[in-house]
Amino acid sequence: MVAMELTRGLGLRDCVVIGLGAMIGAGVFAALGPAAGAAGSWMLLALGIAAVVAYCNAQSSARLAALYPVSGGTYVYGRERLGPFWGYLAGWGFVVGKTASCAAMALTVGSYAWPEHAHVVAVAAVVVVTGINYVGVQKSALATRVIVGSVLAVLAAVVVAGVSGNHSAAIVLDDEIGPYGVLQAAGLLFFAFAGYARIATLGEEVRDPQRTIPRAIMLALAGALAVYTLVAVAALLTLGSGGLAAAHDPLARVVEAAGAGWLAPVVRVGAVLAAAGSLMALILGVSRTTLAMARDGHLPATLAAVHPRYSVPHHAELAVGAVVAVLAATVDLRAAIGFSSFAVLAYYLIANLSAATLSTAENRPARWVPVVGALGCVVVGFSLPIGSVLAGLAVLALGAAVYGVRRNIPAG
Repeated sequence: MVAMELTRGLGLRDCVVIGLGAMIGAGVFAALGPAAGAAGSWMLLALGIAAVVAYCNAQSSARLAALYPVSGGTYVYGRERLGPFWGYLAGWGFVVGKTASCAAMALTVGSYAWPEHAHVVAVAAVVVVTGINYVGVQKSALATRVIVGSVLAVLAAVVVAGVSGNHSAAIVLDDEIGPYGVLQAAGLLFFAFAGYARIATLGEEVRDPQRTIPRAIMLALAGALAVYTLVAVAALLTLGSGGLAAAHDPLARVVEAAGAGWLAPVVRVGAVLAAAGSLMALILGVSRTTLAMARDGHLPATLAAVHPRYSVPHHAELAVGAVVAVLAATVDLRAAIGFSSFAVLAYYLIANLSAATLSTAENRPARWVPVVGALGCVVVGFSLPIGSVLAGLAVLALGAAVYGVRRNIPAG
């Protein structure tokens, strides 16, 4: 008989590090440039808007995770609070959107490590990370801790160089930036904050989850916001909004323009580590939501298997790794980020709607939190590039259609 229970071995520090690993890799090295292109010199305002939406989502997710400390995240919350369809739709959006995020992070590894062969390196990164996750979540948490520590040291060097160095290369975008551009930038930057969901999806493997998960989510979010703000200020001072928007490797350009070109190779190594850490945490979260959906019959039952020795959903992890490897070999980085952003905002919309149903006895958040969070998800989501919005809506509609067809198929 296959074991069906996961081991509760993660403490507060492990959870915070997993959340930081998921956020920092995506945000600093993948979203700052496109966000600057959309918002120009107003990028810090966009960062603030993204942070407010992320805060509301984090509060809603934390209260729900404490009440339902099992694998699956908003898939479980939506199912329990709003009904099976909404839970399914959240799980569908998370798995599909975050699978695209996994591919984006793998391609980030390839682009920084060996640009001429980015897709090949991306596939290799997926294979390595899937192998690490397969032998146990505790080992994944340890690896992520090492990666996050290294990346934070690199980012500290970037901030020091950018703030204290030469600012003569700064270029300000001349185009007039309106509210739409700021909101679009907020949507792109929100992609960077979404990593704290990984903590909630690991709920079945956390010690004292009612206390640990809410604290870990807020600590990880606060840490990521502090890092993003410092790095964004340094980048805007050194490159200006125009230079930042034009750079494919913005943080390497920051240290070069600031007169610390010797740091550029170190920054590139940091980018590879950050994206790898994000990829590791993403695959952890997607595989756990896949496990939860398989347990409920929405995905093949074999994906609910838990390894008898390593206590991980090994079939789900291998399946997710295989799909991500195929995407990493074929898709475009920016397309993956835009599509993922919309799907993740839909996921958090359902999280906020679920949190709005909590009672005082269930430790609900302040009334305004899920309301602002839900409205923020809608407004920011539909401010993303039209291609991302249409692709996201199409995939959500496909998921809804699959659910409807399955419900109308007679059992047995």
